[in-house]
Amino acid sequence: MSLKSLLDEAAERINCPDFIPADPVQFPHRFCDKRDIEITSILISTIAWGKRQMILRDGNRLLDLLDNKPYDFIKDGDFNAINPEQNIHRTFFGRDLIYFLNGLRLLYSEYGTLEDFALKCNATEDNYPAWKLVESLNKVFAAANEGQFQSTRCLPGNLKNTPLKRINMALRWLVRNDGIVDLGVWTAIKPSKLFIPLDVHVGNTSRQLGLLTRNANDKKSAIEITEKLREYDSADPIKYDFALFGIGIEGNTDE
Repeated sequence: MSLKSLLDEAAERINCPDFIPADPVQFPHRFCDKRDIEITSILISTIAWGKRQMILRDGNRLLDLLDNKPYDFIKDGDFNAINPEQNIHRTFFGRDLIYFLNGLRLLYSEYGTLEDFALKCNATEDNYPAWKLVESLNKVFAAANEGQFQSTRCLPGNLKNTPLKRINMALRWLVRNDGIVDLGVWTAIKPSKLFIPLDVHVGNTSRQLGLLTRNANDKKSAIEITEKLREYDSADPIKYDFALFGIGIEGNTDE
């Protein structure tokens, strides 16, 4: 079996409705309003590292803090009711969530939707949309928090090297629109411009399959993998994120 055939088969098999309940993508699927979906996608993706069961448990905890009405809470909620010292997920605490919420309140009050903000900051036209979006979000978030920049636990600051796994995953949810797992509520970014959400697992699987030659799991590696995947499907390369996830989990790397 060719590598393309292997990837196509795995992507089709794993990209199915049964994938949703066991994955963090279940959280934006709970909402219909585009703003709720955007807010949930960016917040849940921010805590999406570590064991999946912990992510799902803590995703519920996070949404409970927003009264399970993300946009309404961003607009009118009492952020002071959140305990800054409350642990939400691993090293992400209430103070980090408050910082994030302050930034989102300013953003939604000025731009209406996160997609409109992406358009305004030209992330939709940039060759590296996730990195441009985070660069612009960091400025808004700092402005909303009295000029303080808070890195790592919210949005990375070292955009030269970070693969931006979590934000690229959020963009996959928001942009891809095949009516199966991803929600596709954005039209301003084409699926062809997305990049692979690169973590250790995806990096190792990509090396085993010959999609990645570099040792580091960084921005250059995310670009290298994505460019290779675009050779297999230039219009929708990140559908293969499902394949790399599944092949690695199953240990099936035979060509």
